[in-house]
Formats: sequence, structure tokens, C-alpha cells
Amino acid sequence: MIYMQRSFIYLLTIFLLCRINPAQAQQKTLSLKEALQKALTNYPAIKAKANYVKASKAALEGTYREHLPDLSLSVQQDYGTINGQSGPLYGFRGLGVSSGGPSMESQNWTGAFGALYLANFNWDFYSFGRVRERVRISKATLARDELDLEQEQFQHQVRVATAYLNLLAAQRLTRSQQNNLERAAALQNIVIARTKGGLNAGVDSSLANAEVSAARIALIRSRDVEQEQANDLAQLMGVLTQDFQLDTQFVSRIPTQIADTAKVDQQSHPLLRFFQSRVDVSNGQVRYLRTFNYPTFTLFSVLQGRGSGFKYNYGSSSPQAYSGKYFEGIQPQRSNYLVGAGVIWNLTSPLRNQQQVSAQKFTSQALQDEFELTSQQLKNQLLLAENKIKNALASYEEAPKQVKAAQDAYTQKSVLYKNGLTDVVDATQALYAVNRAETDRDIAFTNVWQALLLKAAASGDFGLFVNEF
Repeated sequence: MIYMQRSFIYLLTIFLLCRINPAQAQQKTLSLKEALQKALTNYPAIKAKANYVKASKAALEGTYREHLPDLSLSVQQDYGTINGQSGPLYGFRGLGVSSGGPSMESQNWTGAFGALYLANFNWDFYSFGRVRERVRISKATLARDELDLEQEQFQHQVRVATAYLNLLAAQRLTRSQQNNLERAAALQNIVIARTKGGLNAGVDSSLANAEVSAARIALIRSRDVEQEQANDLAQLMGVLTQDFQLDTQFVSRIPTQIADTAKVDQQSHPLLRFFQSRVDVSNGQVRYLRTFNYPTFTLFSVLQGRGSGFKYNYGSSSPQAYSGKYFEGIQPQRSNYLVGAGVIWNLTSPLRNQQQVSAQKFTSQALQDEFELTSQQLKNQLLLAENKIKNALASYEEAPKQVKAAQDAYTQKSVLYKNGLTDVVDATQALYAVNRAETDRDIAFTNVWQALLLKAAASGDFGLFVNEF
């Protein structure tokens, strides 16, 4: 019975290991679209620009509400004296006390409670388009920040795709160096066997050992480059560095849209739209600053209630006509209202504002110059991309021929060396030729997609590249 239980446990363990280990050992392939999605979700710079957009939306809503009139309610309750004195007074910088009362023969310290209840309404109902221009600036700022987010996403996708292709090329080069090391080790075994048999000189084995060491160093360097590219991709994706298993199916084929024509469209290119939005915001600020040259028309009204512990007949003839009780002092006894309209115009504002408008105009022109520079750079980049596509396609067609010829030459030299018909130097040169041909092939295959990515980045149409996957 115990033996049957142990056998059952052993078989169950084997079954679980067969079910679990392959799933753990098999690493999920990271496609380019998955890498792009993770990067757009995790990258902090994109998150920051998304928050800037939210801030601009809130600022726009605040600009709409700035046009609302001021409606103020005020309540104050005081205790003090009301000694009055004839004479001029100016409340310089607000430093003054609004105590008012009859002029007494001498100073007295009679105090009573008083209260003021006030409702005030002010509305700048017309200011020659100042509010309208401020709203336009807020809208233009929101549009600018939204386009900034869009162009950041576009450029980040280009950066991620570039890092993805660079890592893929580094992995393929590492594989080629691994194959080169295996060929060098195979040649080393042949050389050692012939040397031990006395068919070749001992120096041949030294050359073979040196070639194997050189192949190992080349493999180490290639792995170092691969790890750097993996780190770059991980940073752009906002994840920790890891051994990425990339999709390699697309590299060995030509993109279907590589021959499609493209142009730099100023109305649709994310980067140019963002630069144009900067110009629009600056031009809006010029119009807004000009509105300060004109007056502001205001409607206002006041409703006031006052209470005082001092009676109407309080004075030198009736110094006892007051009450120090709190509730008698704060009860409203007199009320007033006021309704009116006014205009205020600082005639020196145009003199001060003129230079601000001029400065903002120069800023607009500078931003327009930056727009033109960026547009010119993109057009040149698109022409460069077309040339790179032609060169990459030519290399793509030629690379397999080089690899086939180099492999045939290496096979021939290996056979000749085994039969003592050539020396180790010829065999080593054939080994170099195979390694160089495979390296050129890996670079040529990747360069085709890099050229297409450059074309998509220059034209502003990332779908030209990503739709191939």
C-alpha cells in the first residue's frame, strides 16, 4: 500500500513538472505594438504632458468664470470711540481709520459697539474684447498642450520603435557571433587533431586558439551592446531591464508600404502642428495686450446697513446719548443703497504697453522662424529617408548572395584543410568572410525597417511603419 502511494506521488510530481516547467521556461514574445503600448502607458514624460493638458482645461474653465461679476458680502462688528476732528485726511496705502462723529470740546474715551452690513456688486461689462481675447488665449493654450502631448507620443513611439529595432539587430549580431564562435571551435578541433597526428605544424593550433579567443571576445562585446540596447528599450517602456524576446518574423521580409510616396504635411504632422500652436498662443497674447490700451466700463451697486450704539443726538450737548450694550450696537438702524456705472482709463497705459506688445510680436516671429526651421529639417529628413530606403533595399538584395558565397568558400577551405591541400591562414580568412557576411546581412535586414521608420517620422505618419506589424 505504501509503495502504491509513493508511486502515485512520483507520477503526480512528474506530471506537474511537465505541465509547469515548459510554461516557465518559455518567455513571452514582446511584439512591437505591445512595446509601444507599454511605453505610452508607463513613460513619465507622457504622463506629465497629460497632466499639463488637464491643468490647461481647468485654467480654461477658470477663464470663463473670470467674466462673472464680483458679488461681495461684508459684515463687521466693532467697538471703539468716535471722536471727530475737522481737517484733511488721505488714507495713504489704506492706513486710516474711518471713525466719524461730532467734534467734542475735549478728548473722551466713551466707547460703544457698531456694525456694518454691506453687499457690493461690480461687473466690468465692456473692456474692448479683453475677456474674449483672454478666453482665446486659454483655448489656444489648451490646444497647444494637447498638441504637445500628441507630438510627444508620436516622437516617443519613434524612439521606442528605434530602440526595438536596435535591440533586434543587436540580438541577431549576437547570434551571428555565436555561430562564428562555433565555426572557430570546429576549425580548432580539426587543427588540433591534425597537429596531434603530425600532419600540421604546432603553430596552426596556436592560430586556431587565437581565433577562438577572438571569437569569444567578439561575442562578449556583442552581448554587451545587446544589454545596452535592452536597457534603452526598458527605460523607454518604463519597465525594469530584462532579457526581451522580440518578434523576428518581420525582419526577413520587405515592408509592403516601403515604396509608397509621402510628404511633410504641415496640417497633419504632429510636430509642426505643435510648433504652429505655439505661434497661435503668442499671437493671441499680442491681441490681448493691445486691449489694455482702452478703458474699462463697469456697473456697480452697493446695499449698506449700519448699526451704532451712539444715538443720533450724541454730542457735546448730550454726551450720555449712547449705549455700551452689544446687541443695541449691532442692530441695523440706517440703510443706504447706491447704483451706478463708471469708466476707468489710465491714459499712460498705451505708453507702457507699447513695448510689451512689441516684445510679444518679436516672440511670435521667433516662434514662426522655429516653425520654418523644423519644417525644412523634416523635408530634408524625408529626402534622406528615401535615399536610405534605396540603399537599404540594394544591400538587402545583395546580402544573401554574400552570405551564400562566403559559406561556400568556407566549406571549400575547410575540406581542403582537412585534406592538407591548404593552410590554416586560408581557412581563417574564409572564417572571417562568413562572419563579415552574416554581420552585413543582419545589418542590411534591419536597415530596411530603420529607413522606413525614418520615413514615417519625417512625414508624420507613424501608421506607415506600425501598420506593417
